[in-house]
Amino acid sequence: MINNNKILKIAIPSIVTNITVPLLGLIDVAIVGHLGSSAYIGAIAVGGLVFNIIYWVFAFLRMGTTGMASQAYGKRDLDESVRLLLRSAGTGLVISLILVALQYPILKVAFLLIKTTPEVQALASTYFHILIWGAPAVLGLYGFTGWYIGMQNSRFPMLIAIVQNVVNIVFSMCLVYLFHLKMEGVAIGTLIAQYAGLIIAVFLWVRFYKRLRRRIRIQGVWQRKAMLGFFAVNRDIFLRTICLVAVTMYFTSAGASQGNTVLAVNTLLMQFFILFSYFTDGFAYAGEALVGKYVGAKNRIALNKTIKELFAWGLGIALFFTCLYGFGEHFFIRFLTNEPEVIRVARDYSLWVCAIPLMSISAFVWDGVYIGATATRQMLLSMFLAAAVFFIAYISLRTAFGNHALWLAFILYLFSRGLFQTALAKSVLNKKCK
Repeated sequence: MINNNKILKIAIPSIVTNITVPLLGLIDVAIVGHLGSSAYIGAIAVGGLVFNIIYWVFAFLRMGTTGMASQAYGKRDLDESVRLLLRSAGTGLVISLILVALQYPILKVAFLLIKTTPEVQALASTYFHILIWGAPAVLGLYGFTGWYIGMQNSRFPMLIAIVQNVVNIVFSMCLVYLFHLKMEGVAIGTLIAQYAGLIIAVFLWVRFYKRLRRRIRIQGVWQRKAMLGFFAVNRDIFLRTICLVAVTMYFTSAGASQGNTVLAVNTLLMQFFILFSYFTDGFAYAGEALVGKYVGAKNRIALNKTIKELFAWGLGIALFFTCLYGFGEHFFIRFLTNEPEVIRVARDYSLWVCAIPLMSISAFVWDGVYIGATATRQMLLSMFLAAAVFFIAYISLRTAFGNHALWLAFILYLFSRGLFQTALAKSVLNKKCK
């Protein structure tokens, strides 16, 4: 019971954070949606896509920091814990400055890949060139968020996400409707919110982790051996993310090649996967924090018990969402769209939607376990093999089954991720907790 309380103490705030974070983009869309031109919405969509890809690729700063910080916490090595925060935040700053310096070629490449009208391109460029200056705040916040979760504290990331959304709403609406800045106002409002999040993260650290301030020493932060270990973990997570992005982008592209209706259906049905991931990621974060803690402490009994309880919670969530989707899928689709053709075609894919929770839960839970154990090489291998399953399955079956082959390949990809991780788990845990 005590262990379940620890899991929920981390998982519930993480779920709230997961649900809250996407609101930053939705607020921008909602504001520009009332500016009188669809070009504004298109510009936000294009600009948002570019930033999503960039920040998704560098999300290793959050995940890698959580795993290593939780292990330092388990070892009671507070000096290393502080060094990890400085190392992660410093690395994020360097990467962000490179992104700012390369903003023009990055956007040029983006527009080669994403075809838009000249009006949308001009507005998206304005949005991008303002918001790219938020990269230091976003990547710096990745380090703080990962560190807080690693220190068994998911309440602070939740608070930061809530503050960001309040600041974004207030400043964006004021700049757009009072100062008539339109696209510039939306971008500046979001930029202010990003830095507000970083400032709150630093304030909370200074205020509530006073005892660690005396442990701040630059010496050892950039030590060669420590940096090699830091980048070894993050390199594997980075490459894993590339595989994940490749599958996601190919899924979208393959759907688009089958016509606007199929693209619309796939986009809507993918929201079911995203909604489910918001909840299961909360338990994955709990896994990252607690598994890392017990690996660091070499407590195999607590580690095994935690993993069993994480899977019990995961199975319960998966069964709940399977029933929810089974009985409420048509309601959700009608909530998302009123297009008769899209609704009609979407009904043909009900089976795949219902299969998502049970077929993917193992992958989500193991992701948290592997990150906490910093078993990133095995995590990368599992993702690579699962991505290969996806591409082989779809290419082999697409002629005969069309879009159903795409969804089957996606389900097999989710299932095989968990399957490969399960096969490697025993050797991983034996190695990490001996």
